Amino acid sequence: MNARTLANQVESLFSLPEVALRINEVLNSPEPSNIELEEIIITDPALTANILKIVNSAYFGFPATIDTVSRAITIIGLKELRNLVITTAVTTSFKGIPAELVDMDIFWFHSVTSGVIAKILAKKTKHPEYERLFIGGLLHSIGKLIYFSQYPVLSREILSVKNLGEEAMIAAELEKLGFTYAELGAEFLKHWKLPPSIWQMINNHLDPVNAKDFKRDACLLHVAGKIAGSIEPCAKYDFDFNELEPKFCIGVLDYLKISPNLIEFCIDESLLQSFEILAVINPKATTVF
Repeated sequence: MNARTLANQVESLFSLPEVALRINEVLNSPEPSNIELEEIIITDPALTANILKIVNSAYFGFPATIDTVSRAITIIGLKELRNLVITTAVTTSFKGIPAELVDMDIFWFHSVTSGVIAKILAKKTKHPEYERLFIGGLLHSIGKLIYFSQYPVLSREILSVKNLGEEAMIAAELEKLGFTYAELGAEFLKHWKLPPSIWQMINNHLDPVNAKDFKRDACLLHVAGKIAGSIEPCAKYDFDFNELEPKFCIGVLDYLKISPNLIEFCIDESLLQSFEILAVINPKATTVF
């Protein structure tokens, strides 16, 4: 078994809703049409409501209320629109994950917080396309959900070493599965037709300094995931709530020129934004604390 084979096998199990696939298809076209996007979105009242809720939340912080989809698309742009569509759709795409392996409310808290921190870090370090860092953070751990669902016994064995740190878990993934959750997630996201800039940063974020493509993105995602993990781990198997200091790969902070003060700022800024997004896509996740 390899990551690509497993990703191919589960494609039909974890698919985006039809409306999200249609929107993604339009966004991948050479000249996306705002009118066509609006027409697709408004056919789904729940998606429409969720997009407008997030656009009017602290995540964006717009001073005036945005009350139409067309205005939302115009103001936030197509890159952010993809983020919102994926965000509102993704939690419904992963069902049936064994509860004894992962608390899904905590998982989505971790994922959304990773995305928000990644975007804030990217913006603060003047990344020209900071929007895509959010979706990278949101989706960076879905490889775990896939192998949890398909290999629950092996997953318990992998999670049994969690208290030894992430490096031990990654080593266990390689030993038991032959690939990491990052590799599996990246292979799977190709089926969702997300751009290489997203799935490659996910593929590379465990060893970002040695990434050949999208190195800066991978480094930012690595830091964001570590910070989010220090706030709240994403699996509930043998939690260690006392481990609060994130352990970054050597050289990442120097490469990004990120200071401890910036990390502290990101934590403070991210919490309100994360809770507002979670209140829309998965209200139960806001009660994890």
